[in-house]
Amino acid sequence: MFKEEVAERYKQIQDEICRGLEIADGKGKFEEELWDRNGGGGGRTRIMQNGAIIEKGGVNFSAVHGKLPESVKKAFNVTEEDFFATGVSIVIHPNHPLVPIIHMNIRYFELNEETRWFGGGIDLTPHYVFENDARFFHYKLKQACDEFNTDFYPKFKTHADDYFFIKHREETRGIGGIFYDRLKPESTNLTWEQILDFSANIGETFLPIYTELIDRNRNKEFTQLQKEWQYQRRSRYVEFNLVYDSGTKFGLETNGRIESILMSLPPQANWGYNVQPKPDSEEYKTQQFFKKGINWI
Repeated sequence: MFKEEVAERYKQIQDEICRGLEIADGKGKFEEELWDRNGGGGGRTRIMQNGAIIEKGGVNFSAVHGKLPESVKKAFNVTEEDFFATGVSIVIHPNHPLVPIIHMNIRYFELNEETRWFGGGIDLTPHYVFENDARFFHYKLKQACDEFNTDFYPKFKTHADDYFFIKHREETRGIGGIFYDRLKPESTNLTWEQILDFSANIGETFLPIYTELIDRNRNKEFTQLQKEWQYQRRSRYVEFNLVYDSGTKFGLETNGRIESILMSLPPQANWGYNVQPKPDSEEYKTQQFFKKGINWI
């Protein structure tokens, strides 16, 4: 069955990323919790806390099935209710303010032969934007997309800019990346197997990108001011995930596992009142990059 093949590929990607992140961190180890979902399926939640560089990181796999709630059926505009969904979801919060937050999600959803699709993406949320790092990040994503379709990167980058946008702040969550949803043969000119290969390729791109960004910045010294700014930027991450993130909403509405769904939240974030960085400060310069449409390539 195709859906079992997808789930198996995703489990392998979870294993590879966990091994690689433990090596990159040098101290932290992932703790695994196996869980079952009321209604069908389950998953493997893996969390690292208080590592050498990773303060809190989650690399989660799930494969769940059951009945879609009415609210989700309306949102998807479908009448059938027996669903299957599998995916890998990752959020890493470093303890170092000059190392960025990273998020990745690859997923497959199926109601029947006609109603099924792939979705996912990777985006980067630096506390401080380093332009060379941003260019490297986007270049590697473009490479991964171009292997399958040269239209993918520009299209998916625009989707990421639009999706990872905190409307009530009028700013993007970070420097974007790629985001795609409802990929199927009709919309991609690829077979189902090729779309699975693309999805896996995005998953396999995560580790070399993030280990490089860790290694570039982990030994830089930082100040208390930079640490406070990190907590302030984390609060924007929380606001987006709790107000706008569709994965969070889907997980909560389908009776998902709360700890796994909310593993994306940082261990600490600060909400200072009306925080405004000084003009010409590094914090102010970083803030100017949190907007749509920047061409990093």
